[in-house]
Amino acid sequence: MAKLNYQVLKESGYEGYILEKAPEKVMQFGEGNFLRAFVDDFIDIANEKAGFNGKVALVQPIAQGLTDLINEQEGLYTLYLRGSENGQKVDEKRVISCVSRCMNPYGEWDRVLELAKSPDLEIVVSNTTEAGIVHESESKFDQAPPISFPAKLTRVLYERYRAGQKGLVILSCELIDNNGKELLRCVNQYIEDWKLEEGFRSWVNGENIFCSTLVDRIVPGRIRDPKEVAALEEKNGYEDPLTDVGEVFGIWVIEGPKELEDRLPFKKAGVPVIVVPDVTPYKKRKVRILNGAHTGFVLGAYLAGFDIVRDCMHDDTVRGFMNRMLNEEVIPTLPLDKKDLDEFARAVQDRFNNPFVNHELMSISLNSTSKWKARNLPSFLEYVEEKGQLPVCLTTSLAAYIAFYSNDIQELNDKGLVCRRPKGNEYTVSDDRWALEFYWNHREDSAEDLVHAVLTNEEMWGQDLTKISGLEKAVTEKLIQIRTEGAKAAYQSCL
Repeated sequence: MAKLNYQVLKESGYEGYILEKAPEKVMQFGEGNFLRAFVDDFIDIANEKAGFNGKVALVQPIAQGLTDLINEQEGLYTLYLRGSENGQKVDEKRVISCVSRCMNPYGEWDRVLELAKSPDLEIVVSNTTEAGIVHESESKFDQAPPISFPAKLTRVLYERYRAGQKGLVILSCELIDNNGKELLRCVNQYIEDWKLEEGFRSWVNGENIFCSTLVDRIVPGRIRDPKEVAALEEKNGYEDPLTDVGEVFGIWVIEGPKELEDRLPFKKAGVPVIVVPDVTPYKKRKVRILNGAHTGFVLGAYLAGFDIVRDCMHDDTVRGFMNRMLNEEVIPTLPLDKKDLDEFARAVQDRFNNPFVNHELMSISLNSTSKWKARNLPSFLEYVEEKGQLPVCLTTSLAAYIAFYSNDIQELNDKGLVCRRPKGNEYTVSDDRWALEFYWNHREDSAEDLVHAVLTNEEMWGQDLTKISGLEKAVTEKLIQIRTEGAKAAYQSCL
């Protein structure tokens, strides 16, 4: 079967939107699954719905990557967005045609710098992993290319400045706090390291917009079942090793001036991209609701006999527990519009009910001590401060965390803390070594003594939680209930 390209696509009878030729308006550092299922999907829709008429030129961030395959397919690839919306199964196919080419800077650095000088260029996008935005002194101006991504970007901007071109909008998608601000900080450091002229520094900081952004779409990336791959190839009429898969839900929050909303093509295209003066509340929304929901219910759900997230959403008790926790205890503590928060929370239930993803509870359980502290404890503390009482679901969640880490402990080995759940099978708790050793050392404690030890452990929580009125007693009661009646009964008692 022929591999996907424009000619093969035409012969396949595909009737969707395709843009074969357009100026390169976007330089994208990163050619992996996430950006192709997220940013490039939005740009492709902007071409169709908003007349953006722009191509994306990809730059492979490291020496090994997908450059040859992308160019062999003339930038085309098939994207499937799969999941659940309003309880209904969704499986949408789109052939993405906004990508023009991919360049490997470790051999084609001159082509990257040539694109930097193009008057058509408007936007730079990046996703070079959490470790990508870093300043290190080994990167030099005359390297082809410089080692770090911020150093590469500094050279790109310098070429553009020397060519007398306008500034760019730079959209950082790396998963670190203040990603855009941190990227600009690194660029300014290279300007200093390389002793570049003051005029360039002024142009970088005055004519370019470095945006911190928050990205949210789960991208499994590949279809792993060979039979499904073969069936799709037969149906599509072509082979596509670049096929990408993402969930239906997606939102991109960009921090920047209000006028940026009209400068970028997304609002007009009707895609879920918003420009806001500060991404912090939206990050808090994601961490407290989406991530907090996961950490808040999965540990107890696992002890109750569940193994994957989707099955939890089909159980009235576990789903009800999660929804009450979100709607009555988490959302009231957040600073955004309640309608917006309610819609986001409803989408979480759909996302967890994705019929195409078997998200294992044990994979979510990794490092739950730090996760509960970051995702759930802030909601807990703010609820107590605002309401003057304990949030029943979050209190039960804390007890479930303790139960998960202490249920019939068998041994502590190199892989983690081996426990046994009521279902009979052993499971391994994975976390920082100090946390595992703490639970191992307290394995003989009574429920009362263990709860006291956990709540007074300031290394875990950054404070002594026994100072919160009634908490120690409430957590102890819930832990005893989980151990005697089961986690599901404890969740049911909250409803």
